[in-house]
Amino acid sequence: MRTTTLATAALLAAALASCQHDSAEQAAPQPSSEPMTVQQLDETILDQLRRTGEFNWNQAPEHVVWSALRRSDQVLSVGYRPAGFRGRIPAHAATDPAWQAARQQVLNLILAEERAGRPELTVEQLLAYDENQLPVLDVNVRELSTIRRLRQSGLVRYAEPIGYEPNRPRDNGTASTLFDFGCGANVPTPDLVAGSDFTVLSNGSRSSWHQTNRFHGIRAAWSQSTGRGIKVLIIDSGSAEAQENLGSGFNQGLSSGRTVERLVTLPRPTFLGIPTGPQETPDDPCGHGTSMAGVCAAPRGTDGASVGVAFNADLVTVRATTDVFLDESREVKGVADAFLLAGSRPDVRIISMSLGRLTTSSQITDAIQYAHSQGKLIFCAAGTSLSFTAGFVGVIFPASLPEAVAVTGQKDDLNTPTRCSECHVGPDVEFTVVMQKASNDRRPLTLAQDGDEPATVGGSSVATASMAGMAAVVWSRYPTESRAQIMSRLVAASSNRTRRDASFGWGRVNVAEAVGAPAL
Repeated sequence: MRTTTLATAALLAAALASCQHDSAEQAAPQPSSEPMTVQQLDETILDQLRRTGEFNWNQAPEHVVWSALRRSDQVLSVGYRPAGFRGRIPAHAATDPAWQAARQQVLNLILAEERAGRPELTVEQLLAYDENQLPVLDVNVRELSTIRRLRQSGLVRYAEPIGYEPNRPRDNGTASTLFDFGCGANVPTPDLVAGSDFTVLSNGSRSSWHQTNRFHGIRAAWSQSTGRGIKVLIIDSGSAEAQENLGSGFNQGLSSGRTVERLVTLPRPTFLGIPTGPQETPDDPCGHGTSMAGVCAAPRGTDGASVGVAFNADLVTVRATTDVFLDESREVKGVADAFLLAGSRPDVRIISMSLGRLTTSSQITDAIQYAHSQGKLIFCAAGTSLSFTAGFVGVIFPASLPEAVAVTGQKDDLNTPTRCSECHVGPDVEFTVVMQKASNDRRPLTLAQDGDEPATVGGSSVATASMAGMAAVVWSRYPTESRAQIMSRLVAASSNRTRRDASFGWGRVNVAEAVGAPAL
């Protein structure tokens, strides 16, 4: 996204204007026979976020969960387990007889409760999405009694709505201000100035101002490592088919012998099990995924386009969402499946995701924990909003998870580190990337949807994609090392290496120092 990326913009502005000190009383549930209104739901969620910094659906009252289902697409994510099981999900859960028996029992429970109101309901109509790896059922649920029975069952880890987020598209058909959030602006930026906004490299490609050695030592690091042999998987809105630098021109100039893949995990749109749209493709109609791929791994070519941080890294772009705010059940499913895909591939070492949501998702958590268990280094954006709301919510989900490395952005005044105008900070942040000029608000260069003229992009999104590229450069220099060893190298080369900051974590990484490149 440009200067606004993840999560909270108009949502939090509206909340600050409308919520009073008695918001808990205002948001009190209606009688159990009626779902809460959208306004009541949003106020309940925002009040919890203000008080605790987190909203966990699995800890919300049954009536709140049911209301969110009725005010969205009615998809409930149900994590199951064998009776008495505790701990992390085993890798063999999909084929283990005990887990499969638990699945059938939970499915039977749901079907029996839902048939009380819909006697004709079939299993096929009940299931919203297929799940072949996680011990999860995504089901179309209408009955409050179903949620009650699930929570009483010792076979259920969680039962959460996955299609409701505050400020989602409303029931009257009008789009909220966060619908398609972060999309539609990935076009060439006019009036870029050589020597200030970018440096023209020897082969004619343009290196963004934030790649200078003053901030992260990226250009100096290229004398030792350019990301070769490291595969980065970017979970986002896809990559534009029209951008040849992420396709036929991925190997050009000083970028050679590497691979690029364009995949899709975003399910087709459905409602109550009925398809409402065509199958999705890897193409990027949003623009956000293309810009993230460009920042991370665009080629150092001869066509004058902007060059990525790890210009010799292999790349996989996965279209898992329609935009950057995860407020649809199919986006949650698409993101979870993308993490499972990345986790199951031995050739993928780094995962980068500049997406997020305000409420937690246990299904995404399951998938991230699986990918992490397979040794993947996972970078997630800490969150982006408007300047007057960025301090309201800290690090958002899933960057707030311990398995994720949360990244945020800062301005270019290194003497007094300041978060970027729209970036979220907090104790969960681990690294920060310089990505906003204080003098003129310029953001880093990247690839536009097509052509060679650069676009610019901001927020914690660009910080995350840049950090993934820097990690690829370091890991390429030390290819036999583990994730933990690479993280240690990044921390040891950071500006706050001796004392982690409560807002900016370990601070800025000097990549040249991390790879042992001579100072320039």
